[in-house]
Amino acid sequence: MKSNRYKKNLILQKELKELKFVNFILLTAAGVVNAFGVSLFLFPVKLYDSGISGLSMLLDQLTPSTFTLSMFLIILNFPVFLFGLKKQGLSFTVYSLFAIAVYSLVSFLIMHVLPIDVNFVSPLAGTDLLLCAVFGGVISGIGSGLTIRFGGAIDGLDVLSVIFAKKIGISIGTFVMAFNTLLYIVCGIVIKSWILPLYSIVTYYVGSKTIDFIVEGFDRSMCAMVVTKKAEEISEALSENFKAGGTIVNATGGYSKDEKQIIYFIVNHFQINKLKNIVMDIDNNAFISLQNVADIVRKEHMKLFL
Repeated sequence: MKSNRYKKNLILQKELKELKFVNFILLTAAGVVNAFGVSLFLFPVKLYDSGISGLSMLLDQLTPSTFTLSMFLIILNFPVFLFGLKKQGLSFTVYSLFAIAVYSLVSFLIMHVLPIDVNFVSPLAGTDLLLCAVFGGVISGIGSGLTIRFGGAIDGLDVLSVIFAKKIGISIGTFVMAFNTLLYIVCGIVIKSWILPLYSIVTYYVGSKTIDFIVEGFDRSMCAMVVTKKAEEISEALSENFKAGGTIVNATGGYSKDEKQIIYFIVNHFQINKLKNIVMDIDNNAFISLQNVADIVRKEHMKLFL
């Protein structure tokens, strides 16, 4: 028992040391951005965000004025993240709860303290539902994406999907989509109109694409895997032209059983044709496979984000 408790204490201390002050600053910005998108574009025209944030917006509409969006964000999200603490880790949970607290506080300030009227129309987009859906989705997506990029999550649905998706035999993406689809159906039934839920789907789509863009990186790269018998020569030419190194891996042909090599090389989208020309000029029998790279993590990145 003492040994297990000692190990748990060591793990706890290690996770606490992983918490970075700079991440809290960046998560503060993420929470403010998310609150800005939801409070100034979505909430005033009764469009619904995705996940628990969207559910909180619906409950805000159905309950007395003493129960606010900010209150529901805390009530619904905090237990979910604490429930997922063991699976997600302490640092992720602390970062997430902090981001949600900022999101909740800033939303409360915008809606109830600052002299901004968000009761009937968006202060910036008026009653234009498409503008509100698009800009609300983009801005809240930026906030959510930044939260993920700096170690947390701003909506408990992310945790629920990780915990329950595999248990019920579906993918995480399917779980999230099913939850949001059910949410928007319930919203349509409750408010007896499908216009706002349908526009909310636009918000969800735009927001999810924005999150992908933020999380996967601004500089999208391609991974080129070149299968060749002239790896040394090609690698030298690539290094000379792109001022970057690659990795050579020994391989064997699955059918021919010939000894070959694979060059693993990273380029951006604008360099693909140049890479193809260099490879084919040296070995026109080479095989090139290209794949999208979500992000490239280096040592300096690890020091900043972890």
